[in-house]
Amino acid sequence: MDSIEPKKSLVEQVYDILQDAICTGELPPGERLNQDEIAARLNVSRQPVNSAISILKANNFVRDSGRRGVVVADVDVYQFHSIYEFRSVVEPFAARLAAERIGDDAEREARGILQKGFAAIEARDIKGLLNADVRFHEMIYRWSGNHVIEASMRANWPHMLRSMVEVLRDPTSAQQSWDDHKRIVEGLLARDSKAAAKAMEDHIGVAFEKTRKVLHRRNPDLPQAAAVPNEA
Repeated sequence: MDSIEPKKSLVEQVYDILQDAICTGELPPGERLNQDEIAARLNVSRQPVNSAISILKANNFVRDSGRRGVVVADVDVYQFHSIYEFRSVVEPFAARLAAERIGDDAEREARGILQKGFAAIEARDIKGLLNADVRFHEMIYRWSGNHVIEASMRANWPHMLRSMVEVLRDPTSAQQSWDDHKRIVEGLLARDSKAAAKAMEDHIGVAFEKTRKVLHRRNPDLPQAAAVPNEA
């Protein structure tokens, strides 16, 4: 018997739309959120918009800005660094578990996601690229069979996307990222847990360094963060 999927409330739908726009850079840091304009554009009342913005504020996606009202918050460099420290430990471990527990139909799923990622690079489709990136990593969390990893990483992905988006706009960086993904998949499909974990560790380290440089180039006043540990 199938379970009933509850429909999302208006507040949840508005929240998802605004969060997506923030994560993909459609609403950049410093952009003012005008509740009336958003309500009109989404064809809803102000109430769900105000509620969604309150949740966004609680989750550090927007902030109050005096007379300007509510604006999109800058990427929090401390949160960014903390997330990558967490990733440097958890994701190689997830890859190791996935290599040991991978299913027989894994290759078709992995090849499909890789195809979508490389196609998005070719099309310069940044939103498609971000979606494919999330799907790739979520696939590995699921293959790991560890539900705590899945839940923990799901909570952090929106903030990761905010820091990743500028890096992935560069086709060369995007290509390297998906070449890394391909190497990770090769280790997983070979059921080589050490190779898969090392490929993931290298991928996280390179992603951290590239993203850190972009964030500091955009805002030189941000404090310098230490490198992510190179051990998993």
